[in-house]
Amino acid sequence: MAENSNNTLGVMLAFIVGGLVGAGLALLYAPAAGDETKRRIREEIDQTREKLREGYGTAVDTVEDGLGKVREIVEERKGEVIAAYHAGKEAYQKEKGKHTKETA
Repeated sequence: MAENSNNTLGVMLAFIVGGLVGAGLALLYAPAAGDETKRRIREEIDQTREKLREGYGTAVDTVEDGLGKVREIVEERKGEVIAAYHAGKEAYQKEKGKHTKETA
């Protein structure tokens, strides 16, 4: 589960960084006036900033969902571990009692 979240976050980050690099290169090599290029760069930065915010929100939601599922699993397993511990302790006490009676 955690590995899947890491993969998703990595893919999202790679996509965003690739978009930034591609947009920057396209603007640098595209023939346009200086003011026009500056305006386009500002627009791209604003769009990228918004995409980053959305991606961050999605990443946070994904992590929170994953943590919630982990908490659920831990709570489910905690009861099983406690029950197994008590069963083992009880079995130990019975065997200890048998051993004590045999040696007495």
